[in-house]
Amino acid sequence: MSKLWYKKPASCWDEALPLGNGRLGAMVFGDPVRERIQLNEESMWYGAFADRINPDAAANLQKIRDLIFAGRISDAERLMKYSLSGCPESQHPYQTLGDIFLEFYGIGEVKGYNRSLDLNNAVYDQIFGDEDTSYTRQIYISKPDDVMIIHLKAAGKKKLNFDAILRRDRFFDGVGKLSDNGIRLYGNLGKGGYDFALCLTAKVKSGRIHVIGEHLVIEDADEAVLYFCADTTYHIDAKNTDDLTENIHNRIVKVEADKLSDIKERHVRDYQRLFNRVDLEIEDKEDHNLLPTDERLKNLKKKNTVDNELYELFFDFGRYLLISCSRKGTLPATLQGLWNEHMTPPWDSKYTININTQMNYWPAEITNLSECHEPLFDLIKKLYVHGKEVASGMYNARGWVAHHNTDIWGDAAPQDIWIPSTYWVMGGAWLCLHLWEHYRYTNDMEFLKEYYPIMRESAEFFLDFLVEKDGYLVTCPSVSPENTFILPSGQTGNNIYGVTMDNQILRDLFSSCIKASKILDTDKELSEKFSEVLQKLIPTRVATDGSIMEWPEEYGEAEPGHRHISHLYGLYPSSQIDPDRTPKLAEAAYKTLEKRLSNGGGHTGWSRAWIINFYARLRDPDKAFENLRALLERSTYDNMFDRHPPFQIDGNFGAVAAIANMLLQSDDERLILLPALPKTWKNGHVRGLKVKGGGTVNIEWKNGKLSKCDIYYDKDRTVKIVYKDKIREMSFEGGKAANLQNSLLGLKNA
Repeated sequence: MSKLWYKKPASCWDEALPLGNGRLGAMVFGDPVRERIQLNEESMWYGAFADRINPDAAANLQKIRDLIFAGRISDAERLMKYSLSGCPESQHPYQTLGDIFLEFYGIGEVKGYNRSLDLNNAVYDQIFGDEDTSYTRQIYISKPDDVMIIHLKAAGKKKLNFDAILRRDRFFDGVGKLSDNGIRLYGNLGKGGYDFALCLTAKVKSGRIHVIGEHLVIEDADEAVLYFCADTTYHIDAKNTDDLTENIHNRIVKVEADKLSDIKERHVRDYQRLFNRVDLEIEDKEDHNLLPTDERLKNLKKKNTVDNELYELFFDFGRYLLISCSRKGTLPATLQGLWNEHMTPPWDSKYTININTQMNYWPAEITNLSECHEPLFDLIKKLYVHGKEVASGMYNARGWVAHHNTDIWGDAAPQDIWIPSTYWVMGGAWLCLHLWEHYRYTNDMEFLKEYYPIMRESAEFFLDFLVEKDGYLVTCPSVSPENTFILPSGQTGNNIYGVTMDNQILRDLFSSCIKASKILDTDKELSEKFSEVLQKLIPTRVATDGSIMEWPEEYGEAEPGHRHISHLYGLYPSSQIDPDRTPKLAEAAYKTLEKRLSNGGGHTGWSRAWIINFYARLRDPDKAFENLRALLERSTYDNMFDRHPPFQIDGNFGAVAAIANMLLQSDDERLILLPALPKTWKNGHVRGLKVKGGGTVNIEWKNGKLSKCDIYYDKDRTVKIVYKDKIREMSFEGGKAANLQNSLLGLKNA
């Protein structure tokens, strides 16, 4: 049973429970008397696209490079502040849609309260009673019907008597009657921004509905169903808010005419089509589901507590969130996924592409949710268009570039004036590797044909941007995202040249373009240029203390426990650092992690999630599990949202990827079974995980050892099966599953 449940209402937003259909989102608080349902809609971004290209960038780029190469970092960063920042410096924020408030009358002292989120059905349920009446509330947001359903019942002496109102702080233009059974709220998102509208209607059984002023009033009903929908002119070509409202209302009227049972069935069937693809079960001696979720999280802080089912629940919750905030045809998951209660949210709730957006999609392919990856690809197309303008206008370069943030419009210019992060040119390059990863998992040739030009032009940008330094081709200026170095002189700085993470990303980008061009039989001469550049990138180096070097020289760190561990990109999500193929670098990666953690690293939720993935790649089950437990103990809210703090969804998604990687890893040549299985997870199974090459894998284990493995590939394939210190090369016939239960004993020593 995958269910979050609680014995009390949410006292704050971080205790409310999330619902979503990819486009519409809601946070349900569960108050019996004054319910708040906080609302989101994916396209509620303030303002309009602005051309923020700094016209003085290209003229000052060489001056900046000369200052950096001369060691005059402060002078270089001052000039960068003026000439490389966007004009204006910041993009626009994503905003809350508003709230539905339901105020109930006549409810006595509440007894037997329970609220829950069923991850198997994507349905919120709430039950409670008073001295003579039982109340039930059920809420879900249907993807097929694009409407939120709020189903309320009263059984006993009392009836349902309540009113509903739509709110959006002060930031709307109008509110009032929609129809005889509905209300609306509408407005505009600033100069040049989208129009928006919210509509709420009701149907009742044996009761009355009134619209009085801006309130929807229900009297003496045994049962009531509220239908909610909202939209913006991002999706709908409407002349004005009246036109937009009519479009939304027509959508609701169509749903109102259908049976509630049919609406719910469509919703559940659509959701389960994705959610049921993967099944993880970790056996436990006790049924911890008998305890509320917040109590289970609290108990985990006790030293000897074992609750294997909680990790299973956390895994399922992360998959639920991805399905709920990133569906085919929607916008991708933001820094908060889809759920944000603020007009000006933390970090504007944008797409932060120096790791956070990428981490959101780490679990998409391996957990069999490729369709949920597609919104990111659509955003990359937008970035590509504006990124070409930025590459030309700021750097006099071919191709396209994006920095460390973007938005609904695909703005590619530098974001903010924050010296440790703003002037990083690798955001688009890293995103391109998601395109390649999708191809590696799916073998989708049509997809590769469509997106290879975007990958190629990202690589072409660096043919023009890279400069020579000490025999190498290096990025300059660049940062190791958000970290600060200390020069031997004691001077601190953030921007330098030839950063380790840059070299690792470029190694992957150029290599993937070379492979793609060979598969597609195109761009032979350009691929040769890419190959030449590959030979001139600074290799990943080991410092004198045995750790991976983060910058081109052995600089000191102002924050040795920094949340970003960018120089281990090569370990994960890349595989340039590997225990088998590069044992010395893998050992140095261990020391890098020890150094970070001993100085307080992993203090943010998403950073801890990255650390779990690192240890999974190093095949260390003890360290992977230790950090997974720490993530739940220290960086998880009662509603299981990741705590940065504040809430960031990337920690949830990074943890899902980490758990999957603890159980299964793959590359173009290998399939690694149970690489980091924790000792406490003695018995269990995982079914439906995907592997590179178009494969699906089911694994069972008993007493901590592999007992059965089914492997299915779409096409004929030969891979090496790795389990602990054993390896066996096997050929698989496409379209037929192979059961390794009896052949495991035949594995040969590696």
